[in-house]
Amino acid sequence: MIPSENLTNIITTKSYNAYEQFYLEARSITGLVCYPIACSIGLIGNTMSIIVMTQKQMQSSTNIYLLALAFSDSIKLINDFLYFIVILLMEIDKRTGESLYQGLYPYAHYIFNTSLCISAWITVSVAVERYVYVCKPLYVKSYCTIHRARIITVCVYFFMSMLSIPYAMRYQSFEVYDNRTNQTLMDMSVTKLWQNNVFSRAYTWFQNLIRSVIPLLTLIVLNTCIMCGIRRCKLSKSKNMRRYRITIMLVCVVLVFMVCISPDAIMSTILGFGYIEEDYLTRGIREITDLLLLINSAVNFILYCIFNTIFWKNFLHIFCAICIKIYCPHHQMNVSTPSRQLQSNVYREVQLATFPGTHHFKLVSVKRGNGEIYEEMQSS
Repeated sequence: MIPSENLTNIITTKSYNAYEQFYLEARSITGLVCYPIACSIGLIGNTMSIIVMTQKQMQSSTNIYLLALAFSDSIKLINDFLYFIVILLMEIDKRTGESLYQGLYPYAHYIFNTSLCISAWITVSVAVERYVYVCKPLYVKSYCTIHRARIITVCVYFFMSMLSIPYAMRYQSFEVYDNRTNQTLMDMSVTKLWQNNVFSRAYTWFQNLIRSVIPLLTLIVLNTCIMCGIRRCKLSKSKNMRRYRITIMLVCVVLVFMVCISPDAIMSTILGFGYIEEDYLTRGIREITDLLLLINSAVNFILYCIFNTIFWKNFLHIFCAICIKIYCPHHQMNVSTPSRQLQSNVYREVQLATFPGTHHFKLVSVKRGNGEIYEEMQSS
């Protein structure tokens, strides 16, 4: 008969090995399959969002926030793409991959948390502005300005970067000589600062509050108020309908953020788990929650295209201009520049091109509020 103590050790060892296998499979599926796909889609989408939102005709306080969100999401996506490269190297050459992982992780950990904090509070800023638009319209002109949006964005980037600095000092990399292979390898350990339980617990709670808990609670309240405000409003099908679609788009951005960040918030705050120093079960679950955070950084471009007709038209505008330059190099066109030679009462249409399987596009001269005539692309 096997002694009870030995039986317990055997069961524990089997569970540990099973959790290790779970972690390795989760890391392989997320790191080698999901990460490269999501990062590629997200980086392309965020790059297109940045190109569209930096156009002069797209300047607005809301788009300033969305532009800042695209930048912070892109930083996180690049950071996550490096993780894919490291995992790929581990499959090809485990020693090289492990050394690179140990060397990069202390810096990647800081970038990861900083970008999450920035994205969280930029999302809150978007929700606050949309709350003002829907529920406090009398304050729109004084609060929802481009200048104020720029100041808030700079402050969010600065303060979140500063408040996350202790994460840059959480882990330290060092060289270890392996007598078996006569090679020098990289290893990693928790710093003395973070070995202090009082500091680590206090700062972890503080960081989780500003990264997850406070933004989530704020977004829940604001989203509830916005949805109630939308139901009370009697929207027409002209200008208000366009604002309604933008509001729905921003609500969806907020909802996606809330769904994707909640599992990570529970793991970090309620359960108090880290990553590299935890057991295999926790690390395997962390791979899944980190994938949700990656998805949150990658899907905003899709939401913009679905709900924001102005964004979609400007995206087609730029895309078609590029296609015309590539496929019709001799065609002359002036895109996104004021046409001062035109009279204010002139409406000019120029048929540009028809691409097989696509809409027919035309260049239309329209008058803006400042009296200038702009040429923009429209689908017919």
